[in-house]
Amino acid sequence: MVEKPYTTELACPCGSGLSYGKCCAPYHQQQLPAPTPEALMRSRYAAFVLHRFSYLEETHHPDYRHGLTAAELARGPHPHWWSLQVLQSTQQQHSGTVLFKAWFQTENGLDAIYELSNFQWVGNQWFYTDGEQFQVQLPKRNELCICNSGRKFKHCCMNKI
Repeated sequence: MVEKPYTTELACPCGSGLSYGKCCAPYHQQQLPAPTPEALMRSRYAAFVLHRFSYLEETHHPDYRHGLTAAELARGPHPHWWSLQVLQSTQQQHSGTVLFKAWFQTENGLDAIYELSNFQWVGNQWFYTDGEQFQVQLPKRNELCICNSGRKFKHCCMNKI
């Protein structure tokens, strides 16, 4: 699977509000490591969206990969990613956590990865290790839309899924 072309001037897929060039691109291009667990989480989400599977392998702690490779990730299937919602982020000296929802759609409908991810600082770099997944509740009609438009779900993406 080929990486999706994406210009640095476009909004970063991670939802930070910055351009891709000022947000996740420097991490994906190995110009510098993500400075916090949240930055690494956001860059990993953007890597899923943009099919930067080597980056996902490189930033996944080797002791926790369990044989997962970039080639395996590239095989798919690949969902349509809607958005990343970072709900909480913590950082200690050599560890951190990020609670998030990553909304996506497959042929089976709308779903999300709702996870409390764990990160470790090793050799001047943050790595994803593992996470605890939770059951996600789909948005109700009058809740804010998952695409971060600021509109109600019923007036936005509810009709697209």
